[in-house]
Amino acid sequence: MIPATTITRVRESARPQHGAVTVPLPPGGAMAGPAIETHSLTKRYGARTAVDGLDIEVPRGVIAGFVGPNGAGKTTTLRMLLGLIRPTAGTGWVLGVPLTSPVGYLGQIGALIESPAFYPGLSGQCNLAVQATLAGIDPARIPAVLQRVGLDGRGSDRYKTYSLGMKQRLGIAAALLGEPSLLILDEPANALDPAGIREMRDLLRSLNADGGTVFVSSHQLGEVQQVCDWLVVIDQGRLVFQGPTGQLMAGRGDVLVTGCQRAADLPRLGAILARRGLACTRTGDRLYADLAGIADIDEMVAEISQTASAEKLTLIELTVTKANLEDRYLNLIPGGPLS
Repeated sequence: MIPATTITRVRESARPQHGAVTVPLPPGGAMAGPAIETHSLTKRYGARTAVDGLDIEVPRGVIAGFVGPNGAGKTTTLRMLLGLIRPTAGTGWVLGVPLTSPVGYLGQIGALIESPAFYPGLSGQCNLAVQATLAGIDPARIPAVLQRVGLDGRGSDRYKTYSLGMKQRLGIAAALLGEPSLLILDEPANALDPAGIREMRDLLRSLNADGGTVFVSSHQLGEVQQVCDWLVVIDQGRLVFQGPTGQLMAGRGDVLVTGCQRAADLPRLGAILARRGLACTRTGDRLYADLAGIADIDEMVAEISQTASAEKLTLIELTVTKANLEDRYLNLIPGGPLS
């Protein structure tokens, strides 16, 4: 978690020292523009380029997943967005305010970067009181955020007694203290058990339902597919894909699997599929047809079922195997280990 003292230092260092400073507005305007927007954002460490000319856009009001292999530049990007490190080149805006003036937007952001950092011997409530005091936030918000993350019954317990999932939720509670309109989370479900992952998923959905924007870095693609309606995929510091999750999932990968009661009828079934423009391959007693380019898969399946019945073919299988986000990801970044 980004300590409140760090945010405070960023605010102070970003404050103009000599008179008014004119800063550029994003192309869409401060209020109408995306929650996050960057153009040619770059970060170099000596000869190594961690983020390389990154152009991303995260609309307001979405849950956006930020994925890529180990070393792709995700955490470096998040740190630049939060004003913790300076870009080497490029421009960007967060909530319509330039990255060069983080003091103008940090008060509207809640962030959890890497593992939460709290005092083990203090209760959850006391830890939040420390965070609130350091950040200049009214501690009266603490009961509300504890209830928001499902810890209202454990706020008086010491942090060291919390499960890993509870610790992650307390970190998000700290990020919510300032009533942010944008939540930036780095691996919030990392190392959680299945129950904890589901709780985190439900929490992110509920936060988004209240009108907030969530930008979440994660390597758990199954969870990203379930909860995120926008995706930003990067590799080697460069953008590979961004857009609605459904847009990526609509690509190649869906396969129609069919089978007949009598294997001898498979050629006739193949002819039915061919008449509908489906190229088939046979493996054992099943036919496999790539559904790429089919606009209405459900309608196609219904037509094949009706035609097979009319031609006295008894089907024992007529299913669509859906490609998942991991399949799509590996098509974009072959063999890329996730982080």
